[in-house]
Amino acid sequence: MAPTMLGKKLGMTRVFDETGKSIPVTVIELGPCVVTQVRTPERDGYAGVQIGFGERAPRTTTIPIIGHDAKAGTTPKQHHAEFRTEDNDASFELGQVLTVADMADVKYVDVSGLSKGKGFAGGMKRHGFKGQLASHGVERKHRSPGSIGGHANNAGKAGRIKKGKKMAGHLGHRKVSVRSLDVIKIDPERNLILVKGPVPGHNKALVRVRPAVRLYKSKAAAAAG
Repeated sequence: MAPTMLGKKLGMTRVFDETGKSIPVTVIELGPCVVTQVRTPERDGYAGVQIGFGERAPRTTTIPIIGHDAKAGTTPKQHHAEFRTEDNDASFELGQVLTVADMADVKYVDVSGLSKGKGFAGGMKRHGFKGQLASHGVERKHRSPGSIGGHANNAGKAGRIKKGKKMAGHLGHRKVSVRSLDVIKIDPERNLILVKGPVPGHNKALVRVRPAVRLYKSKAAAAAG
């Protein structure tokens, strides 16, 4: 079973295939990750594996984390994550080091991460509104969302806007998952994996990479054929 792993997004570049076609890729430094805990149905009620990624100075962490990772024979880790396994899967053990080489047979991956935070944004940037007319006679509020009272009701109480109304507000900094990305190349010597297309987050952001759970129809047909 190919593991779920944590990594660091390094940025985007391009590679060329055998025909000379340019392929945009995101470079991810994937692992190495250490198995810091193995979950069992008898003790935890489910089967899973906890992994740690990234070094952390002991003076900047806590005693519980130091002791927890020490049981796996490793130094304190910056990030921890879990992924589920089959109940009878014995391919993971405490202290095992997972590297990008473990993803060598994976053709498609799902990548999750936090999108770039863009602060408080208006309706045009946040929702793609076209704005007001910019002709003569229009007040200088061309980027305004327009009337917002059309969804208010007055059923025995003061009228108020329905929840979920598209208005200005916080934009970005949310968990985003991109499915079925093609694995273009793996570099085990430098712990790098190149996937086709963009992934969420800024450069050096933490990302979570797992084998694709559900492929798109075209890729599923190609994988089956």
